[in-house]
Amino acid sequence: MKGVFTALVTPFLASGEIDTEGYKKLLKQQKAGGVTGVIPCGTTGEAPTLSIREKQTLIQLAVEEFGQTGVVAGTGSNNTAETVELSRWASRQGVRGVLVVTPYYNKPTKAGLEAHFLKVADSVDCEVMLYNVPGRTGVSLTPESVAKLAKHSRIRSIKEATGNPAFASEIVIACREAHSSIDILSGDDLTYVSLCAIGAVGVVSVISNLFPAEMCSLQKFLEQGDYARARSLHDALFPLFRNLFVESNPGPIKFLTSRAIGFSAALRLPLVEMSAENCALLVRTEAETKQRLRV
Repeated sequence: MKGVFTALVTPFLASGEIDTEGYKKLLKQQKAGGVTGVIPCGTTGEAPTLSIREKQTLIQLAVEEFGQTGVVAGTGSNNTAETVELSRWASRQGVRGVLVVTPYYNKPTKAGLEAHFLKVADSVDCEVMLYNVPGRTGVSLTPESVAKLAKHSRIRSIKEATGNPAFASEIVIACREAHSSIDILSGDDLTYVSLCAIGAVGVVSVISNLFPAEMCSLQKFLEQGDYARARSLHDALFPLFRNLFVESNPGPIKFLTSRAIGFSAALRLPLVEMSAENCALLVRTEAETKQRLRV
């Protein structure tokens, strides 16, 4: 799996329900921007606060807009049985793959992590994208576990979100030594270019909610080996890459995307609306970014 996959925000109405019309607008904007695919129900989509039925609705709407090959459904949780159930359901909808996060809170051992992912992979007919984000889950896959899991025919990619390019290098080396292979996608816009330099083939992007076409251009430059233009575009976007995490994701990207597309920036508790100071910072950073992109 390679290319630009947008980790979609989930718009909510004032009543707290999913804003399906706002979500459809977002999907159409992503399609027009040319992204490889979309990922509903991930961290950026506030998955921990979504019910199973809400996740199914978001996945179904994404499939309707993008077709089966353009959707990687976020199905992971810290409950293996629940993860298997939703992954099986998504697989039956014909999604390209499922994104499965390392189980949070439980703090499973290395063996437990491997068993969790293998159980999911044995239960579906689509690809499985591992999601390693220890900063949120409190637990990390090891490079050796990734290499072992990559021997499974359906575990074909990993969203690598440690924020540490050296860890991606260790995955590459571990897979080589184990005679396995896996597609590495950066799980952080900040590390996208640096990870591609050591073998990554794409990104699961937050900023592409707002700038899908620009992230697709960055992917194209990297694939073509046009590193000068890739570096220039990276530098233009970098201040926004950084400031989109001035508060917990998805608050900042949801605020800016809501302004661009026209839906509420409401978050579900325990997340709350951003401070006025940070909202002003983001508006200023976005304007400066657009100016740099025009130069």
